Amino acid sequence: MIDLHCHLLPGVDDGARTLDDSLAMAQQAVAEGISHILVTPHHKNGKYLNPKEAVLEATTALQKELDDRGIGLTLYPSQEIRINGDLMDDIENEDILFIDEEQRYLLIEFPTLSIPAYTEQLFFKLRQQGITPVIVHPERNQAIIDDPNILLPFIERGAIAQLTASSYAGAFGKDIAKLSHQLIEANLVHIIASDAHNTRGRGFHYKQAFAKLESEFGSEKAVYFRQNAKDIFNGDAVHTEAPISVSQTKKRFGLFKR
Repeated sequence: MIDLHCHLLPGVDDGARTLDDSLAMAQQAVAEGISHILVTPHHKNGKYLNPKEAVLEATTALQKELDDRGIGLTLYPSQEIRINGDLMDDIENEDILFIDEEQRYLLIEFPTLSIPAYTEQLFFKLRQQGITPVIVHPERNQAIIDDPNILLPFIERGAIAQLTASSYAGAFGKDIAKLSHQLIEANLVHIIASDAHNTRGRGFHYKQAFAKLESEFGSEKAVYFRQNAKDIFNGDAVHTEAPISVSQTKKRFGLFKR
């Protein structure tokens, strides 16, 4: 399987702190059935800066360490980019790493508590250049927690959203797991990725998340999520299902009946 979001590089952000941490995470990833992984350090989130060239160098170095130890995991360099007003300039200056070599998909992180007012305009500019924003872990953004349907217009206008495996598996608590279920049900998320930071509380949870997805939504949904990850990784078009509001899912599926 492909994991499109992981903090595997050592000592560059709040993910793996040391090479030993990275190696332990890589072994856990392989045990979870992951063979290809995007290393996506935080970039411009107010605390961490991980420019393109530094990420390329660190990825090459870590891949050599994995190969030398016979750990069967292939790494690809990318970034988890905090939404910011300089993004279009950074893209023009080729300072940004995309998910795919065709430069069609970009991992975008919202601030923890809010969605900036300029987001819609920025996403419009990205789409004008043929770039699809992939919104990471919307289920952990406080504005979306308060009103999940804030996400709906972004998805309707072509954005993709990535659900975190550990969120759906329950590692962040029952409320986040419930919201994750609702977002899947409303077609407001399209891929699952680990966003793994370590081997403990913020590990991969891949097998658990996909087993739950298949149990709650059927095998076709699990295949759909896996295929979407492959398509994004390859720079191909993603065939999304029409999103609906979370309130509609409650009515359609009878959630929260007393």
